[in-house]
Amino acid sequence: MSEETTIETQELGEKIVTVLKTIYDPEIPVDIYELGLIYDVFVNEDNEVKILMTLTSPNCPVAESLPAEVEERVKSLDVVKDAEVEMTFDPPWSQDLMSEEAKLELGML
Repeated sequence: MSEETTIETQELGEKIVTVLKTIYDPEIPVDIYELGLIYDVFVNEDNEVKILMTLTSPNCPVAESLPAEVEERVKSLDVVKDAEVEMTFDPPWSQDLMSEEAKLELGML
């Protein structure tokens, strides 16, 4: 992988994070990225994206719609060839995964 490809991949990763920060958990007024629901974002040299994410609980009311929304929003970026969301509950989400910003927003600090 060339240095140029690495920079492009990194820039795409940042664009993806920007998109993820526009998606909110319906029950908590904080975006899914700051909540710590996104465990990992993988981008290969073909600009295919795989996102490993979780939900606040397996019984979350948006268990079906939220991953689909994440996938669609990421696919809407011009440079993304394809996007796939993989759900995991290992490790289970906890408040420890939230950013300082999210904790502050929710009055937890």
